[in-house]
Amino acid sequence: MRVLAAPDKFRGSLNAAEVAVAIAEAARSCGSECVELPLADGGEGTLDAFGGANRWTEVSGPSGERVEAGWRLDADGRAVVEMARASGLALVGGAEGNDSESASTRGTGELIAAALREGAQRVLVGMGGSATTDGGAGAVAELAEFAPLDGSSGNPEVLVCCDVETVFSEAARVFGPQKGVRPERIEHLTDRLREIATEYRRRFGVDVSRIPGGGAAGGLAGGLAALGARPVSGFDTIAAELGLRAALRTADLVITGEGRLDLGSFDGKVVGGVAHEARRHDVAVLAVVGTAITEAAARIATRDITAEFGSARAWRETTECVRRCVIDRLSPTAKS
Repeated sequence: MRVLAAPDKFRGSLNAAEVAVAIAEAARSCGSECVELPLADGGEGTLDAFGGANRWTEVSGPSGERVEAGWRLDADGRAVVEMARASGLALVGGAEGNDSESASTRGTGELIAAALREGAQRVLVGMGGSATTDGGAGAVAELAEFAPLDGSSGNPEVLVCCDVETVFSEAARVFGPQKGVRPERIEHLTDRLREIATEYRRRFGVDVSRIPGGGAAGGLAGGLAALGARPVSGFDTIAAELGLRAALRTADLVITGEGRLDLGSFDGKVVGGVAHEARRHDVAVLAVVGTAITEAAARIATRDITAEFGSARAWRETTECVRRCVIDRLSPTAKS
C-alpha cells in the first residue's frame, strides 16, 4: 500500500507537518510506504506546510509594537509569508485585545519588502488570521516602491493566497465581528474601505472593489492587488507548488485531515481539495479529523477522533489518536 499523507493543521493542537508525521509513522508501522505532504489553504499554517521559517525580520505589529516575524526564502527565489506573523489577531491577544479600527497591515508590507530586498522573485502571501480592516493601506505604504508586483518584465511576482470570495468593501461586514469590531462601527469601516478603494483607483488605476477575494484579511488582498499582486486560490496554488497531483499519481490511498470537518471544508479548504484531486486520480481517500459534523462526514470517508476517543483524549493525545485511526484503516484485518 502506497499512502500519501496530505493533511491540514489541527488548529490549537498539531500543525500540518506534525499530523503528516503521525500518519506516516502509523502507515509505516503497518508495512506501507508513505509520502508526507502537509498542506494549507492560505490561512495560518501556510508557512509550516512549506517547511517553516528560515528567516526572521523585526516588523511593526498590528498595534505598532515591534514583533519578530518568521518567513521563508528558498533557493529558487520563492518566499512564503504569513500575514498573521506580522499583522495577526493572535499578536494582540484575540478580538478582546484588538483595536480593530487602528490595527495596521504595515508589518506585513515590511515583511514582503524584506523578502524582495533579499532577492525573492516570487512571494506567496497567506491571508488567514488577520487583526486588520485597513484595506491593506499599511502594507501598500511599504510596498509601493516595488510595484508592479505582477511578475512582468523582471518585476517580482506576489501571489495572494486566500480561500474566500469576499469583495473589498464587504471586508468589515464579513470579517469585522471576529476581529472585535463593534456592530455600530461596521458601517464606518465599510465607508472607510470604499474611500480607500477610490484612492487605489486614483493612484494605481486598479478598481479593487471588483476583485473576487479582495476583502481577504480585512482588504489586504485588495491592497496588494492594487500594486499588481494576484489573488489566487490558496489551496490550488499551494497544492501545485508542493506537487500534490504528482504525489497522487503513485498513491493507492491519500489520508488527509483537519481539526474540524464541516461543510465549509469542501469550499476551498484542504480536505475538500485533496478529496477532489484524489477522486480525479482514482485514489481512495480518508479524512482523519478532530471532530466532524454529520453532513460533512457523509461526503467523505471519515474518522472522527473526538467521537471515537472522547474530547479530552482527542485534545491531550491528538497524535496517538490519529495514529490509531490510520493503523485501524491499514491493518490486515481492516476493510478496504
